[in-house]
Amino acid sequence: MPDQNARSAYPHPGDFAVMRPEYHQQDDGFWQATINVSPFRVKGESASKPGARRAALYEAEKTYRNYHPSHSVNNPFPEEFTDGEGMEWKRTSPQRRGELGDYIFEDAYGEEDYVDIETMLLWDVRPAAAAEVASDEADTEEPESEPKEAEPEEPEEKTPEATSLEEETA
Repeated sequence: MPDQNARSAYPHPGDFAVMRPEYHQQDDGFWQATINVSPFRVKGESASKPGARRAALYEAEKTYRNYHPSHSVNNPFPEEFTDGEGMEWKRTSPQRRGELGDYIFEDAYGEEDYVDIETMLLWDVRPAAAAEVASDEADTEEPESEPKEAEPEEPEEKTPEATSLEEETA
């Protein structure tokens, strides 16, 4: 019997991952990434370009699951992690996700709050190690520099033989 996934017209989420997104900055300052695998298109929105790409790839996973119910959507976050700002995030239990959300965190007022994965992608939440890598990549980008002026050449030191040779030919 042929594989159920082989009969689908919808591309595998990995096909979207290898495509370069088109980015558009919206009026509210958020970025939207659009990834096309003709004739299909996925969009993701986030506070940064990399976050928008991750959100689009997550949308590709969810859409693929609509075509293939046996496909399990890959969670873009670990079960527990600390983000770049020191906030701790923990995955809620499967029984409570429907009513509370996917992750629990402590808000600025010290109270527990819950959020779903889509909102975390919108906020561009990243584990600290991933946030450090992203900031390192941004730091290593070479700023456009102006062309350097040619340095003046220093005169060569003349040896006594060269000096006497110049005097003889003059």
